[in-house]
Amino acid sequence: METPSSSGYVPPPPFSPPPIIAPPPAPKPRRSWGWIITSVVLACLLILCVLVICAQFTFRGLNLNHGLRSSTAREVGPKLDECVIEDNDSRNKIAVITVDGIITSHGDDGMGHNMVEVIKAQLARADEDPRVKAVILKVDSPGGEVMASDQIYKAIENFQIDEKDDHGKPAHKGKPVICSMGSLAASGGYYISAPCRWIVADELTLTGSIGVIMHGINYRGLMDKVGVLPMTFKSGKFKDMLSPDRAINDIPPEEREMMQALIDETYQKFKGVVLDGRTNAYALNKKEAKEEDRGRALADDWADYADGRVVSGTQAFNIGLVDQLGDFDAAVERTLEIVHLDQANLIEYQQRYDIANFLSMFGQNGQAKTVKLDVGLEIPKLRVGCMYFLAPNFGF
Repeated sequence: METPSSSGYVPPPPFSPPPIIAPPPAPKPRRSWGWIITSVVLACLLILCVLVICAQFTFRGLNLNHGLRSSTAREVGPKLDECVIEDNDSRNKIAVITVDGIITSHGDDGMGHNMVEVIKAQLARADEDPRVKAVILKVDSPGGEVMASDQIYKAIENFQIDEKDDHGKPAHKGKPVICSMGSLAASGGYYISAPCRWIVADELTLTGSIGVIMHGINYRGLMDKVGVLPMTFKSGKFKDMLSPDRAINDIPPEEREMMQALIDETYQKFKGVVLDGRTNAYALNKKEAKEEDRGRALADDWADYADGRVVSGTQAFNIGLVDQLGDFDAAVERTLEIVHLDQANLIEYQQRYDIANFLSMFGQNGQAKTVKLDVGLEIPKLRVGCMYFLAPNFGF
């Protein structure tokens, strides 16, 4: 019998099970640091908002419990907080109100209020506080809308007038307003400065520009080139006054005369404001101050400079448009002399921005909100058919 070794037969190797391949270990989950950081930031903002709201309610509650008036004096309109600019350890105060940029009643400061409303609210706060003895009006503006300028002018004039004399004329018994002009206080900027008790300007201040301008654009020639023909239906001959799509030759002479009459009427109003404001201020200073502190009277030929021209602070001083040459510190010193004080704290009223203003940005009451980016360039947006007290801007 043959054996496997002798016959050449090799038996197959014994069966072995296949090797078990272990799956690779599962990777550890990565931490999403972006979501973690975002969550922490949102949580911090939420906690901060809660703390601010609690602090506001606590502060108001303490004021009510101690019989004190809250720092917000107006429940309707701009909410203002009093801030100290310069603490001179005095119970008396001088409020500083700033007018910066184009004077308008149609702009929005982001809180639902325009410039005119804010200035009126600031004057009201200064009038209600017995410790406020005077107001310094810091003006750095090329002017603006006729109506807005006139509203601010009347607010300043009424702020200084407390009563009338025996003849029924206004008597300046209220708190005085001293104007401190910046680099530019022209046209409407000077219009609101005219009723002030005392006007201080720097030698290089650009002021004056007493005049009125109405802006319009006529693009009928461009329409004719591209073949666009306007169709207008009107109820009267002058219903389409200042229409930008009419041919220049179609404007009747009577319309030009009417528009010029409106400009001239507003211009005469401007000159009357300057004459009354400067005359009344000089008469009051002459009555109450020493001879060297009576300011400047209007020159006899001041109307010759009221042709829209811009003058320097020195030229304005020579013709009586300003009382003193100096900076803001000089205006503060003059204010102290007028109210007969040695020291006073300088304060200003800033608008309060709380959680309610933040929520209003998300379309409260169905109104769309616009976030503005300040790039350091302000371009005046003149509305067609609106008259302006506006001067050109200059720089070095």
